[in-house]
Amino acid sequence: MNVILKTERLTLRPVTIGDTETIHQLHSIEEVDQYNTLGIPENIEVTVLHVKDLVKSNQGEQPQAYTFVIENDNQFAGLISLNLGRAKYKNAEIWFKLHPDFWNKGIATEALKEIISFGFNTLNLHRIEAGCAVDNIGSYKVLEKVGMIREAHTRQLLPLKSGWADNYGYAILSSDIL
Repeated sequence: MNVILKTERLTLRPVTIGDTETIHQLHSIEEVDQYNTLGIPENIEVTVLHVKDLVKSNQGEQPQAYTFVIENDNQFAGLISLNLGRAKYKNAEIWFKLHPDFWNKGIATEALKEIISFGFNTLNLHRIEAGCAVDNIGSYKVLEKVGMIREAHTRQLLPLKSGWADNYGYAILSSDIL
């Protein structure tokens, strides 16, 4: 996959092995880990394996995912991914992680709008989903800001460091943005 997406302020480029150290730093930040089901990596080797999986899922004629580094003024701001479901259903799931230095600046909203547009207009998806812990107010506000609809409240779905957490499920349909 060599898809590069650009917005007014951002570049979304495919994640590479060269991003491992920066991704390790992102995943090691306590505030980022608060709602992260991966947990803080034990060491860089764990992150290397994770990044290799992200890179591998991006490759091939029909990638399983489109995982991007979010750059703002050539600075690493975070990650965003569109994980594809089965082709028959024309659906995908989005996730994103932002470095705290870029919180509350509209970066996540801008990146999410771009990846949703890519999903519907380029990949011809029908439905894009996302989920977040019910206490993750920042994330669910971003999901709602881009037009996603809260469809579910699933009890004790997410294994977080703090214990089992409830999850909000969101979705947007291609027909929602026509």
